[in-house]
Amino acid sequence: MTITQLIRNGLVIDTEPEPVVLGRADVRIEGDVIAEVGPGLPEVPGAQVIDATGRIVLPGFVDTHRHTWQAAIRAAAPDVDFPGYLRRVIGEYAPRFRPEDVHAGNLAGALECLDAGVTTLLDWSHIQLTPDHTESAVRALRESGVRAVFGYCHGGDPAGLASGTRRVRDQLPDASGLVTMALAALGPEIAGPERALAEWRLAAELGLPVTAHLGHTPDGAADGLAFLESKGLLDVPTTFVHALHYTDEHFKRIAANGGSVSLAPVDEMNLAMGYPATGRIRAAGIPAGLGADTVVCSPGDMFSLMRAVHLLERGRPGGAGLGFTTRDALRMATIEGAEVLGMADVVGSLRPGKQADLMLLRTDTLGMAAAHDPIGAVVLNADLGCVETVMVAGRVVKSGGQLLHHDLATVLTALARSAGAVART
Repeated sequence: MTITQLIRNGLVIDTEPEPVVLGRADVRIEGDVIAEVGPGLPEVPGAQVIDATGRIVLPGFVDTHRHTWQAAIRAAAPDVDFPGYLRRVIGEYAPRFRPEDVHAGNLAGALECLDAGVTTLLDWSHIQLTPDHTESAVRALRESGVRAVFGYCHGGDPAGLASGTRRVRDQLPDASGLVTMALAALGPEIAGPERALAEWRLAAELGLPVTAHLGHTPDGAADGLAFLESKGLLDVPTTFVHALHYTDEHFKRIAANGGSVSLAPVDEMNLAMGYPATGRIRAAGIPAGLGADTVVCSPGDMFSLMRAVHLLERGRPGGAGLGFTTRDALRMATIEGAEVLGMADVVGSLRPGKQADLMLLRTDTLGMAAAHDPIGAVVLNADLGCVETVMVAGRVVKSGGQLLHHDLATVLTALARSAGAVART
């Protein structure tokens, strides 16, 4: 039996095609789908009613790049540069992760997302030390209740790339479930062009999008892009993670090939990787989303990321970025992030027919009260404490400011045990 839910009398913000305040309105949900949005919707006998008076109703956030397994090593590298991150996190901590550590980190990291209103994430998972590690990562995502794209990055012997990827594809065969799949590629800038050729061709064969760290080094950006173009690999939907060191001409070519970009503004600045090219990317017509990347040196909530990208773009010398607005930041965190993941027809806005992934934010706090511009307040003033209700596919996963369906004490105990094991000296 399909359950009807009515969200009543909220201050509704939609984000498609651009963020706009719809005013006081209701949202009707049938099963897992948004059915209708508007003021004074009629009563439905037997409907479950959520009173949104004094609340902002908006789509759930979309995180386009997160190494979710690293929740167990939060703030492990708060003041290092990118080479320091590689030495400490990838060189020292990652090899110590057991399958149970991956499960603990992925489950806690995914619940952290839901707690902060992030209902969809791209889990860029490069902790595939064994098939058991992979199984633990996917199982944790499924248990969490988050909507996730599992970005499988094959580890170990490169000869196992095809068999390992196919094994995961058999577990996640299509886009109908809450957990779907992408290929997280190491080539061409990290593992070289030969690896890239194998990764993109495998993705094409299996019908997978690719997400890869591209344009994140000054030396490799141009050559890597030229290689992907020369081999026709950009026919596969590709997300360029970071994209820091491209020229405007490069961005035009990425746009022409249908590419998208994931920005991690806090991480990119903190690790001294480069200044986010937000304005130039979006000016080229490339969909650009936001990602927490890693909580070892960045916050894990979208409010911090929206503020960071807004500040960094508007703070460009000579006022060059003053055209970037809070509406642009919110769009990147919602519908534009969904476009990056190829899910714009599924999530990212409150359009009828889309999945009912949304949240209610409190406005009866000293930090949110008397906001003249609700969108500005969401971007510049809201925080985790405002996130009262979160819904994924019509299922309420947070209510009254508390996560449901999980014993958080057990989750946190497992995470603490994992942190102690992997961070030992």
